[in-house]
Amino acid sequence: MRIIVTRPAAQARAAVASLKALGVSAVAVPLLQIVPVADPAPLHRAWQSLASNALVFFVSTNAVQQFFAARPAAMAWPAGTLAAAPGPGTDAALRAAGVADADRVGPPPGTTQFDSESLWQSLSKRNWAGQRVLVVRGEHGRDWLAEQFRAAGAEVVYLAAYARCAPDLDDAARQVLRQARALPGEHLWWFSSSEAVRHLKDLWGPAPAGALALATHPRIARAARDAGFADVREGVPGEAALVQALRQLQPPAPAGGRPIQSGGP
Repeated sequence: MRIIVTRPAAQARAAVASLKALGVSAVAVPLLQIVPVADPAPLHRAWQSLASNALVFFVSTNAVQQFFAARPAAMAWPAGTLAAAPGPGTDAALRAAGVADADRVGPPPGTTQFDSESLWQSLSKRNWAGQRVLVVRGEHGRDWLAEQFRAAGAEVVYLAAYARCAPDLDDAARQVLRQARALPGEHLWWFSSSEAVRHLKDLWGPAPAGALALATHPRIARAARDAGFADVREGVPGEAALVQALRQLQPPAPAGGRPIQSGGP
C-alpha cells in the first residue's frame, strides 16, 4: 500500500522522506498551497512590538515559518512572551526557530488530540485579564481559542502570516491521482487539513468506492467522510501513528517477511 501525503509541498517532501526511511512506500500530492501575504508590513510591525504580547498563538507550522521568515536580523524572541502551539509539529518549529523551552506552551502531557481545545486546557488557569494575545494564522481560520481569551479578559489581535490556496499540481501528482482513483484500495490518503480534503474533492469529485484515509483530527475525518471516503481512520499527527494505522490495514507478513514494504515512488 502506498501513502499519499497531502501536506503543503515542503512539509510533504519531508514527511515522504521520513516514511521512506521507515520502509514505507509514500508519495507527495500537496493539496494545499501556502503563499506569502501580499503585504508583509504587518508582519514586520508585529516583530517590533512582539514583547508587548503576553502570548503569541501560532496555529500551525506554516504560521511559525512565515512569521519567523519576517524576523528582523539579529532579533531574538523576547523572554517572557509565551509562544503557544496546538501540537508537536508546531512546537518543534518554534524550537527550531530559537524559542526557549521556558517560553513555549502546548497541550497538556498525555493528550492524544492536538487542537485549540486541548491547548486551552494548558492556558485556561492563567490570568488573562488585560493581557494582549497575538494569533498568527493564515488569512482565515477558526476563532474558538480567541473567543476563550476574550471571555477571560484578554485583548486578541489577529495577524495573517500567509495565505492558503488550491494546489497547482504537476504531472507527477496528477498521475498519482489517476492511479489512486483506479486502485483505491492500494492507496492511503493522509489528511492533516479539512481544506486539503475539499481541494481533492474539487479535483476528482467524490472518492471512489474502497478509498482509504487517515485523518489527524475528528473534524478532518468528518470532512473525508463527507467527500466520499467510506473507510476513514483517525490518528494523532506524525509518521509513527501513520505507520501503525498502515499495519492495521495490511495483512500480516509471511514468516521472515516485513509487514510494510517500500518500493514504488
